Amino acid sequence: MRTMDFLPIFMNIRGQRSLIVGGGEVAARKAALLLQAGAEINLVSPELLGNLKDMHAEGGIHFRQGTFEEGDLEGISLVIAATDDEAVNRRVSELARARRLPVNVVDNPDLCTFIFPSIIDRSPVQIAVSTGGSSPVLARLLRTRLEAAIPSAYGRLAAMVEQFRDEVKTRFSSVNARRKFWEEVLQGKIAELVFSGQDGAAEAELKRAVAEGIERDSGEVYLIGGGPGDPDLLTFRALRLMQQADVIVYDRLISKEVLELTRRDAHRIYVGKERDNHSVPQDQINQLLVDLAKEGKRVCRLKGGDPFVFGRGGEEIETLTANGVHFQVVPGITAALGSSSYAGIPLTHRDYSQAVVFVTGHLKDGSMNLNWKGLAQPNQTIVFYMGLKGLPVICEKLMEHGLPADLPIALVQQATTPRQRVFTGTLGDMPERIASEEVKPPTLIIVGNVVKLHDKLNWYRSELMIEKGEH
Repeated sequence: MRTMDFLPIFMNIRGQRSLIVGGGEVAARKAALLLQAGAEINLVSPELLGNLKDMHAEGGIHFRQGTFEEGDLEGISLVIAATDDEAVNRRVSELARARRLPVNVVDNPDLCTFIFPSIIDRSPVQIAVSTGGSSPVLARLLRTRLEAAIPSAYGRLAAMVEQFRDEVKTRFSSVNARRKFWEEVLQGKIAELVFSGQDGAAEAELKRAVAEGIERDSGEVYLIGGGPGDPDLLTFRALRLMQQADVIVYDRLISKEVLELTRRDAHRIYVGKERDNHSVPQDQINQLLVDLAKEGKRVCRLKGGDPFVFGRGGEEIETLTANGVHFQVVPGITAALGSSSYAGIPLTHRDYSQAVVFVTGHLKDGSMNLNWKGLAQPNQTIVFYMGLKGLPVICEKLMEHGLPADLPIALVQQATTPRQRVFTGTLGDMPERIASEEVKPPTLIIVGNVVKLHDKLNWYRSELMIEKGEH
């Protein structure tokens, strides 16, 4: 079995004197960590640079100007050498070791008795990642991946748990009973309340659970915005809930790349929602969510874009509320923002547009009875969702209400995915331009002078695809 190069431990240095030798930016970073851990810092250097000057001015460190001397080690509990002089660093290490003081020499593991890991701070929860000094860059990359998987709310959850530890010990006499209780708390409704920012409700529920025991969760619905298609645009919270759901209810607007990030063994239910071909009517989808939750399932209702921007999320949570089903809503990047960004078309611009309005091109009764006069305003960008079928009517009505025939317009197909295509034209010629094209939904229509910037700014899309290895 391979031995460890370093023993992973957490050291309490609160109120203890630490010595830093060095006065540059590396020393400043180490000083900031020690201050965060509550240490008293003595620092020795010929001069102070950058942030160390501010720390000294604020009284955070005790500074002695000069070179390192053996007497600097008196009364010290921990030592850091952070100079650019290898001879000085080696001398600090040797003298500290002789006194059996823990010592770190930056970027030289051979001279260290301890090293600084890459830290994920969710205080009081802390996670340290280390490669034993062999590759700090790899440790940083691993930390970044873990950061994405561990919500910042875990710190608040841990602090709440700490408040109830003694009560739980009194309530449950055996270790196994306490373990089972905390597993239910940390993986169930109480934890989710904290993650969704409802700390007060979580604390009340935890207090009730300590007194009465935890009832088996009756199920929950996660109404998640899946964004416009690129999985990189999902929020951390969306990804976490997608990977813990028992059932995934999704429709045509969810890209295959996003769907692949859901839990592998979850049951997937496709509900269609194609234009003019709703394979499952909305009222049946609403009831399906209720029924699944009441079976005790954790249900991910995965919706394209944002659930509350033409996503009918409001209708779904009305039904959930009426049936007493607990739910969470996770916002997503709506199609207008994703499409405009990846197409190089800002929705507002000081020179072209001072307002933007989102409108659906398809009403509940199938009509397009819109406020055309309000839409046909100068210096305004109009974004039409679900407007592909009604494009000729959109162009005709906007011109009829005063917008010029040469006003630019763009149609973005399957935005933010490798299948994205952008068609540009004017109100006067756009229907004819796409008549011979095979345009595939979902699409978004952007009307306004900001479309003039597409050719100039569309480098972003091409650069992004090159970076991802897509062509």
